[in-house]
Amino acid sequence: MAKGYWVSVYRTISDPERMAAYTKLAGPAVRAAGGRLLSRGGRVVAHDAGIAEFTVLIEFDSFEQAVAARESEAYQEALAALSDGVERDFRIVEGLD
Repeated sequence: MAKGYWVSVYRTISDPERMAAYTKLAGPAVRAAGGRLLSRGGRVVAHDAGIAEFTVLIEFDSFEQAVAARESEAYQEALAALSDGVERDFRIVEGLD
């Protein structure tokens, strides 16, 4: 079964307090849903139209698990705390078998 990944690239963080509140809630929500943090804010080299900003990569055992985690009540609570405190590109992608 192919793994699932969350890829978040933060274009701007306009409200660090909202980001902190989100992080406090999102971490436990992601772990409870089976997610594993692979990268958070490390070095980035962007090419072409890429954005070399704060990036987060989270792995799940399956694509379906990644989608379910995003829809979970706990993660929705984290999103409510984040509100409009950031502008980000968030994607759920399917890995290769």
